[in-house]
Amino acid sequence: MSTELFIEEASLEAIEASLQQHKQFFKSGVTRPLQYRKDLLEKFSTVIKNHETEIISALKKDLNKSDMEAYTTEIGILLEEIRFVLKNIDEWAEPKKMKTAKTHIGSKAYTVPEPYGVTLIIAPWNYPIQLALAPVIGAIAAGNTAIIKPSELTPTTSALLAQMINTHFDPRQLFVIEGGVETTQNLLKQGFDYIFFTGSVPVGKVVMEAAAKQLIPVTLELGGKSPCIVDETADIPLAAKRIAFGKVTNAGQTCIAPDYLFIHKSKKDEFITEFKKTVIEFYGTEPLKSDKFGRIVNERHFNRLTSYLDDGEILLGGNVDPASLKIEPTLMEPRDFSVPVMQDEIFGPVFPVIEYEDLDEVIEFVTERPKPLALYLFTSNPVTEERINGTISYGGGCVNDTLMHIVTPYLPFGGVGESGIGNYHGESSFSTFSHYKSILKQTTKFDMSFRYPSGRFGLQIIKKLLK
Repeated sequence: MSTELFIEEASLEAIEASLQQHKQFFKSGVTRPLQYRKDLLEKFSTVIKNHETEIISALKKDLNKSDMEAYTTEIGILLEEIRFVLKNIDEWAEPKKMKTAKTHIGSKAYTVPEPYGVTLIIAPWNYPIQLALAPVIGAIAAGNTAIIKPSELTPTTSALLAQMINTHFDPRQLFVIEGGVETTQNLLKQGFDYIFFTGSVPVGKVVMEAAAKQLIPVTLELGGKSPCIVDETADIPLAAKRIAFGKVTNAGQTCIAPDYLFIHKSKKDEFITEFKKTVIEFYGTEPLKSDKFGRIVNERHFNRLTSYLDDGEILLGGNVDPASLKIEPTLMEPRDFSVPVMQDEIFGPVFPVIEYEDLDEVIEFVTERPKPLALYLFTSNPVTEERINGTISYGGGCVNDTLMHIVTPYLPFGGVGESGIGNYHGESSFSTFSHYKSILKQTTKFDMSFRYPSGRFGLQIIKKLLK
């Protein structure tokens, strides 16, 4: 049975009423003082900490996440982000002095970050706590209010988010609206000041279309097929462990998980052997029975993923358990590049392996396709590193690791092209939810008469100044 049935749709009237409350609250100016934002972020951190047990339990029920995985990939990231924002918000929020042109002698220029207003944050199901609340941190820091729409595919976590936020915060500042597709459609009809969406490319297009009708600015955190490349100089045992970590965390249901692997022909067999060792180290000889290994979110996605197993030769794994919605970490060699597993974003523990001999083949393959959200390169050759990063456009990634670029608040995170628009984390979150207002303060002590139509030699003077 679909989990979507467990969540009622929010009425259009309730959505409109909530939006109006937020607009009036923002208009009052309450959210603008820095101390208010800091206090709110401190409280936000406290609420997360106080609900740690419930969060872990909800993630276990919805996705079978282990305690370790739930804390590191959901709770810990949020707490570190809040800590980092609180440490730096004073500097980010200060007006920034800017240079002035020669034609503006006597003037001063600066930019002032100001909040957009009422923001809508639409979250996905794969990291239903982290990806719902991480954007909220940026929205609060920048002085906005936020209405949060969790995913209906993780109903336990959705209900917990509603309880956490709606019980502990002013509903005019932060509010969770639960529901399914109809609720999302009704939310997208409203006049929000900013929309932040995390999810699939097809739904991202729907969100952007709806936003465009009202000229609402958006951030779209999407996905796509993120390549992993292992050349002949890579440390294969270490590469296999780090790639397996990136691929099987959350049962592969990660937007930046390695989607397919290009491996040098000379290293393919060794990699398969080491990958198998790693899976056993992580989950034992029977991963389907391991309590540390996550499950697929629902039956529809489970059936989609198992259908990929017919797209080529299974090199490792391939066993499934419909009762628990689990699929073993699986290496496979696709029949050709036209099969669905090489066309769709996999979003699961199925991992196509493609051998190569010439790096140019890899570069051509990746650059002929939509720009990926992430790219992972394993090499000890700096020339190879420079070639890949200098020729392939992608959102972000790692050299000799996977996933870890998303963990640091010092790096912006986001896609490019079909993999997304805009970025966030750390200062980028503050910037994303801020409009930088430009202000020029002109002197009144004197006036440049040459700028006016009546000024003598105005054109000649301006030409000299603007050379």
